[in-house]
Amino acid sequence: MKENIKPTGLAILCDSSGNISQLLRDDLGFEEVLEVGKPFTSIVERGNMVKALNFLVELRTKKAVFDWQMNVDVNGEFSTLHFAGAAKDDYFLVIAAKDGNGVMTLYEEMMRISNEQVNELRASLKDRSELVRRQEEKDRKFYDELTRLNNELANLQRELVKKNMELERLNEQKDRFLGMAAHDLRNPLGAILMYGEFLETEAAGVLDETQMEFISIIKSTSEFMLQMVNDLLDLAKIESGKLELELQHADLVELALRNVRLNQPIAHRKNMELVFHSRDERIDMVIDTGKISQVFQNLISNAIKFSHPGTLIDVRVEKRPEGAFAAVRDQGQGIPEDQLEGLFRPFQKTGVKTTGGEDSTGLGLAIVRKIVEGHGGQIGVKSKVGIGSEFSFRLPG
Repeated sequence: MKENIKPTGLAILCDSSGNISQLLRDDLGFEEVLEVGKPFTSIVERGNMVKALNFLVELRTKKAVFDWQMNVDVNGEFSTLHFAGAAKDDYFLVIAAKDGNGVMTLYEEMMRISNEQVNELRASLKDRSELVRRQEEKDRKFYDELTRLNNELANLQRELVKKNMELERLNEQKDRFLGMAAHDLRNPLGAILMYGEFLETEAAGVLDETQMEFISIIKSTSEFMLQMVNDLLDLAKIESGKLELELQHADLVELALRNVRLNQPIAHRKNMELVFHSRDERIDMVIDTGKISQVFQNLISNAIKFSHPGTLIDVRVEKRPEGAFAAVRDQGQGIPEDQLEGLFRPFQKTGVKTTGGEDSTGLGLAIVRKIVEGHGGQIGVKSKVGIGSEFSFRLPG
């Protein structure tokens, strides 16, 4: 009887920009060097960086790639690993092993786990569909009885149902078109951004000042457009009632501190001080870490965009009897009181301008509000013109 040997290797999740978002499996000793938020290309040897970028571009284009060989740093020694990957929704699954057979075996195992989850979801959807079908049968009998009692009223009701169904169909077509258009735009924009970042890093000292400025414009413009596309996709999914939360136990203090560290370089470039405070060592919560991280990222980046150089931005979290409290306070321009009410609606912008010429899609705070409310929490803002603003949210615990 053939013994089943468990495959060994590395499995990570990357976001649509090629940045590491989660370490799923590590049998090769990468845990100490892999950092969430860093680009996938950071784990390969410098000479293989272009190949790693092409790997991500082909993965984005073809949805699946197999047996790419790249040199990586494993425990201080360079070694050649075999890579494979699959693009699923808005993330990449990247797998590596020491040989081709190993990477294929590990790939099949990871895909099997994913397929099992999909099958469970399909079974659940089938059960729900049956319940909906039975409810529809009851509704039809009810409407037939109403028709018998009052034909004129029944005709009006049928016409109303028909109009509602047509409106729902048109609304679904609109959401589907928006989703397809955004997906089609996201892939080329992601490729443009990756190559722009690569050129900005590798071509420094080779190109003249004007050429480097062109590259910087390409990078910043594609980055803004990619952010807008991602925000549109997030908002379309949320507005259609498809806000899916992957709840897990997490430390809110560690999550907030991680986002502060990620934004420190941006704050320093504008000569701002970004500090973090918490009187609690840990705040254990059951949350979707990716989406709550998106909340912190949006609030902190907004504070940086709308504050003047030389000011302080304070991020704090604390445990309260009703749950957890988090706030981002700046010493920026402040927001007029009559403009506060519409802040959390889509495409709403205030008359306050960013201090560094940064762009804003007008969608971030609307998405943040939906995420917080999806967790059963509340979000709010306090602001005074010339003094600053504080955006805060509460999560039940």
